[in-house]
Amino acid sequence: MRVATWNVNSVRARSARIVDWLVREDVDVLGMQEIKCKPEQFPREVFEEAGYELEIHGLNQWNGVAFASRLPMSEVTVGFDEMPGFGEELEDGTLPLEARALGVTVEDIRLWSLYVPNGRELTHPHYTYKLAWLERLRAATAAWRASNPGAPLALMGDFNIAPLDIDVWDMAVFDGATHVSAPERAAFQAFLDDGLVDITRDRGIEGYTYWDYQQLRFPKNEGMRIDFILGTPEFDELVVDASIHRDERKGEAPSDHVPVMVELDVATSLDDDVPMIF
Repeated sequence: MRVATWNVNSVRARSARIVDWLVREDVDVLGMQEIKCKPEQFPREVFEEAGYELEIHGLNQWNGVAFASRLPMSEVTVGFDEMPGFGEELEDGTLPLEARALGVTVEDIRLWSLYVPNGRELTHPHYTYKLAWLERLRAATAAWRASNPGAPLALMGDFNIAPLDIDVWDMAVFDGATHVSAPERAAFQAFLDDGLVDITRDRGIEGYTYWDYQQLRFPKNEGMRIDFILGTPEFDELVVDASIHRDERKGEAPSDHVPVMVELDVATSLDDDVPMIF
């Protein structure tokens, strides 16, 4: 069973390219971020023609998360408990909740597609929002694990954090900037301290996952590693392979992010070698 995450940076602009990759790499489940559309605007047809079911959470032309799966999805959950909001206060005194988190269960594996807030600047309210969002996600994940002991779970997506100095091309460029600040890195480390595993790094997979469109960042390999799959030990035990698909940053109209994929030792209803029962 192949599971992947990809910040597609507008699904409507890249639907054909995304589906081509899904089919070519034989991906079963893809968590997408930054789809930048409402469900009714999502280019469903090209995914459905390729055999993928969809779960979509998008509110406007910003943010947005989704799943495309060849396997049945259940327990669909929009957002997580006490997820912080951001923006202008609503009439009821709360803040608007953005489309940044979507959970599904596939083959008894709990998967989340997550688009962590950017933070913008260290002095910006969005930075405080980012840290609060991550802490609530950590708490919600811990609570779910306590209620579902032994169940495999993966948090997948664009974390907008480069946890280590080697995850950016030049730390000097990021002096005083978001993505590498001590509080952000501590927030990421808190998931690992809770027992989650950085699936690709734990297997020695190297490479960036994001290159800005400006200043020839990709040809110069001036990138960042900010897209991750963090799995529980039960999820980690199922992983037989992991990869970062750098070549998807090449070619015509690419996303500025590339897919991160894991292969799991899980029998599915799509397996050709499942014995027939008479």
